Amino acid sequence: MRFEIVGSLSEIEVIAEGPSVRQRRQLRRRYGGLRWRKLKGVGTVRLGDGSLARAEIHWYEAHGIGKVRYKIKRWLE
Repeated sequence: MRFEIVGSLSEIEVIAEGPSVRQRRQLRRRYGGLRWRKLKGVGTVRLGDGSLARAEIHWYEAHGIGKVRYKIKRWLE
């Protein structure tokens, strides 16, 4: 499913960091970076059909790399 994040994310919290990130090896191979963290937050997304919805979003982040692999985990409201 294609989506675009509209505005900023709120209620951001760290789910896992360092060795606890299961996809760490694949992230390092593809993007580089050393200290990967998995985070979650709440934001508004625009779906492929143009509709807007609030969702809980998960992603990975590393210093110097930025946010990668956004994924909608659940719909809110």
